[in-house]
Amino acid sequence: MSKVQCVRTIRIAERPNLIWVEIETDERLIGLGESFRGVQAVEAVIHEQIAPWLIGRVSRRIEAVSRYLMTPYLGFHCTGAEMRAASAIDLALWDLAGKRHGIPVHEALGGAMRTEIRAYNTCAGYAYNTGGVGRRENCATDTVVGPYDDQVAFMRDAGGLAESLLSEGFTAMKIWPLDIYAEASGGQMISLSDLNAGLEPFRRIRAAVGDRIDIMCELHSLWSANAALRICQALEDLSIFWVEDPIAKMSDTRALADLRRRTRVPICGSETLGGAVSFRQLLEADAADVIMLDLAWCGGLTEGRKIAALAEAHARPLAPHDCTGPVTLMAGLQLALHAPTAIFQEVVRAPLATWYRDLVTDLPVIVNGMVQAPVAPGLGTSLLPEVRHRQDVLVCEFGESMPRG
Repeated sequence: MSKVQCVRTIRIAERPNLIWVEIETDERLIGLGESFRGVQAVEAVIHEQIAPWLIGRVSRRIEAVSRYLMTPYLGFHCTGAEMRAASAIDLALWDLAGKRHGIPVHEALGGAMRTEIRAYNTCAGYAYNTGGVGRRENCATDTVVGPYDDQVAFMRDAGGLAESLLSEGFTAMKIWPLDIYAEASGGQMISLSDLNAGLEPFRRIRAAVGDRIDIMCELHSLWSANAALRICQALEDLSIFWVEDPIAKMSDTRALADLRRRTRVPICGSETLGGAVSFRQLLEADAADVIMLDLAWCGGLTEGRKIAALAEAHARPLAPHDCTGPVTLMAGLQLALHAPTAIFQEVVRAPLATWYRDLVTDLPVIVNGMVQAPVAPGLGTSLLPEVRHRQDVLVCEFGESMPRG
């Protein structure tokens, strides 16, 4: 009957922002999901609210489960704990669906539009996003700990970083050298001297490699609309592919649409939005050129494919986010292969080359800057068995787990 028998959460102290969910069914199948940030709150929602309701229900009814979890009395249309918990559960149910039928999730969604998709490298380091805040880690004063400390590199030698990425086949990169100037004014303004300093890495990339690489600018929702406009207009002559999350509240579609009308740089948004309604409002306001979503935050694949359909209906390209965890990356890749208007899958080469490999069995394969379609059933990866035996692991179960051989 494919009924849910056990819901399990797993997290490790070394990566305190990551949480995994495993759902076991009476078919002896296990589906894997993931979410990110505030994991104690997500864990509480899963075990105190979701798991008691989910046990005994048919895991095939993904849409029905999603509808229930995405319409709580509080906590919808945002990326709060309820949404992140629902996202992790949904990813696990889709992983189960693919495994049940022996097909990858992109096929379960309706088939692949493409067999590979272009990657861009988000220039973060090895420890980026692993602590509480994340976005200001590894600044220019930090010590380089390995060859892929790309956040240090874009502040110190952006041209050399671009050359390194091109040598590995990447033809697009994302950096955020302006973030460090937001704190002084709470993001309300940026001085001309700070603006010029923040633009320098972009200039160095262009000087080093010309137009051989596309550059995205990440603003991390740090700025007021007025300050963001000054930054965007200053970037216009540097052929920036997009400016991502430029204003402090990306749900403020009126302010965002006004900004978009007043600058020539394309606006990308937003990993910070949850649920299809938020993205519908963004699109109806004509407030973004590129639609970015994070499947561990927006409601999972069930909601993600609806957001992808909205992007297609509004003739907007789609770019799944991942600067968080390996399972979310695999899920984003599955959607990017399926969604008609998808143009990129974000990757971060530092964790791909290091600690992601300590957590999961499989990761995306990148050939000449193109991410290849996974062929394994489900999301295409599982937690390594040794993860649950680590000294720093915390495992919580609700329901009856099947015996392990």
